[in-house]
Amino acid sequence: MLAIRLPDEIEKRLAELAAKTGRSKTFYAREAIMQHLDELEDTYLAQERLNDPAKRWTLEELEQDLDLDS
Repeated sequence: MLAIRLPDEIEKRLAELAAKTGRSKTFYAREAIMQHLDELEDTYLAQERLNDPAKRWTLEELEQDLDLDS
């Protein structure tokens, strides 16, 4: 379960949308979270990698490690 506080203007817009469409405010809050969660995760992962970059390999290094010339 999740309880969130929204600014009054957002709460009003959400309530109006729910009333106009016959859906619940919870339905729209859930839809918004689900649509944007992947994007948020990707953003934070990218920021993490910029702050702590992992080892990078060149194509030549990978080919050497895999011994593709044999």
